Amino acid sequence: MKITKENILQFEKLYRTNFINSLSGFKSANLIGTASKEGNTNLAIFSSAIHVGAHPPLIGLLFRPVSVPRHTYENIKETGYFTVNHINKDIYKQAHQTSARYDKELSEFEECGLTPEFSDTIQAPYVKESNIKIGCRFVEEHWIKINDTIFLIGEILEVILPDNVVLDDGYVDIEKAGTITISGLDSYHETKRISRLSYAKPGKELNTL
Repeated sequence: MKITKENILQFEKLYRTNFINSLSGFKSANLIGTASKEGNTNLAIFSSAIHVGAHPPLIGLLFRPVSVPRHTYENIKETGYFTVNHINKDIYKQAHQTSARYDKELSEFEECGLTPEFSDTIQAPYVKESNIKIGCRFVEEHWIKINDTIFLIGEILEVILPDNVVLDDGYVDIEKAGTITISGLDSYHETKRISRLSYAKPGKELNTL
């Protein structure tokens, strides 16, 4: 089967959305926690959180066009803070429900059965039920002209996670922490590691770590 750009553009809208969203493979599954300047909490599922850099430690989020209300984006710009909370199999249904279009005055924490918790560092709520939680401060954003989306970058200020998931070399075993992944818009998956491999160098055989 070969599908061209012209074929894709002729797809029915929902079919095209599902097709393109699942093409890129497995994606991160996170809940982004924010609060408005009035203190109203907000929670939204994202599959676009990516590593941007380690020094300084940065994480990025992709936002759809803000021509309509985007409560997460608005709260980040108002307060400067957000949290990234890994989704696990115990909360994936509640996490998925946060994608519903609730009024800004309603908290997805309360509506979807999740618990907000705060630290002294981040002016945004964490998800208590999440096992790996990352607190971030907004640092910059970039407009992507071709489709009017926004790539927002946050600096990692703190990480909250179980002691036993950080290995001696600093690797975070997210599988051990119960983190799951997403494909497409609505398919949730557990993972099974094949192996970890040594740093690749020309002419040097790979070793299993």
